[in-house]
Amino acid sequence: MSESGTPTGDRTVPAQAIDDFRSGLRGTLLEPGDDGYDEARTIWNAMIDRAPALIARCSGPADVIQAVRFGTDHDLRISVKGGGHNIAGRAVVDDGLMIDLSPMDGVRVDPETKRARVEPGAVLADLDHEAQAFGLATPVGYNSTTGVAGLTLGGGWGWLSRRYGTTVDNLVSADVVTATGELVHASETEHPDLFWALRGGGGNFGVVTSFEFALHEVGPEVLSGPIVHPFEDTVDVLAEYREVVADLPDEATVWFIIRHAPPLPVIPESWHGRKVLILAPFYAGDVDTGEGVLAPVRAIGDPVADAVGPHPYAGWQQAFDGLAEPGARNYWKSHNFEALTDGMIDTFVEYGAKIPTEATEIGVAQLGGAINEVPVDATAYPHRDAEFVMNLHTRWTDPDRDDDCIAWARELHEAMTPHATGGVYSNFVPEDVGDARAAYRENYDRLVEVKTDWDPENVFRLNHNVEPAPQ
Repeated sequence: MSESGTPTGDRTVPAQAIDDFRSGLRGTLLEPGDDGYDEARTIWNAMIDRAPALIARCSGPADVIQAVRFGTDHDLRISVKGGGHNIAGRAVVDDGLMIDLSPMDGVRVDPETKRARVEPGAVLADLDHEAQAFGLATPVGYNSTTGVAGLTLGGGWGWLSRRYGTTVDNLVSADVVTATGELVHASETEHPDLFWALRGGGGNFGVVTSFEFALHEVGPEVLSGPIVHPFEDTVDVLAEYREVVADLPDEATVWFIIRHAPPLPVIPESWHGRKVLILAPFYAGDVDTGEGVLAPVRAIGDPVADAVGPHPYAGWQQAFDGLAEPGARNYWKSHNFEALTDGMIDTFVEYGAKIPTEATEIGVAQLGGAINEVPVDATAYPHRDAEFVMNLHTRWTDPDRDDDCIAWARELHEAMTPHATGGVYSNFVPEDVGDARAAYRENYDRLVEVKTDWDPENVFRLNHNVEPAPQ
């Protein structure tokens, strides 16, 4: 900071204003060159390298209020960081104010009411750890380093979702700092329009400082594990897979992944680094009952490894973390599907044969079940017709590979478009600016109304943005 102040793009914030802001925080205010600045601005996707003018590392809601008011008073672009896992890197803004919520990572579980209050800096592992102490859980994602806040605001789904719905289907209430710097409580009975929009509408409407979730009895052991097939058997295995999973109860889900076999102990060493098709079954219920339910899945084809068995739920939530550690370059593309067709399977084989790196994978989650029993207009998350979701995890380390890795993902995405619903899960959109209508579909117009009421100046625009109506 110079004696006159800190440059923020086309303007300079006076030094005295920054000093006053810093002294009013319980947390820390960082500027370029400060200890911890580079660490705070570094997020999961190594393709993102942006330099905020200021980073407010908040310790509580009061700091968030201060930060939002400071940002709006000085007409700064504001980004909000929770876990920093967003693929598009929307947590970090060049030359503006980054509100860093990662220090706010508390989780408090009430086992009597089966409720959890979660701060926005918590990651999935934090929530799972506290809830599993009481044999409880709520549907969240599948990588334990993902931030609870970003996952939830986009909708959220994972291994438990066919039985218990999306993450937002289990959100009971939220505390939100609005664009005017006010703290409000949103629920079905308090500011219900805002509460509706928070459940899948992203960070468009404010900064959530506390989430309240309903919990369910899960684990501590669940039946799960990878089943590894040769890539050459993909057509036959997936043709049988789609018949088997169509008859599974909601307690069961089976995802599949096409990738090079990672060096896991459960996979024979001779298969490490070779292309494989991995089925990943999970049963959210009694383990013995699950053995019978998942038996037809395990009977498919001639796998080279089958590691299905009882596993700690929290451990299964972390089972694939090693395949998505921070520091790599990442680009995703995604589609929703109502069915798995012959044409889709053939396309998976075609593009699976030319996966650009060993860390890249074609991942398909089986959804449906309880997710699709919720009416489309019940929450902002609209994708109640998806039975399968494809996410292309394109992953590499050499910047010189950017063009060919991104091209592979875009070409496969385009080839799958004729089979897709036209909707897209907003948390999987890699571009800074995406198609908001594809993300929010039938609910887009209502989201515009809520945005216009709560953020008419589009203060919170560094997200999968819903623009307010012109004033």
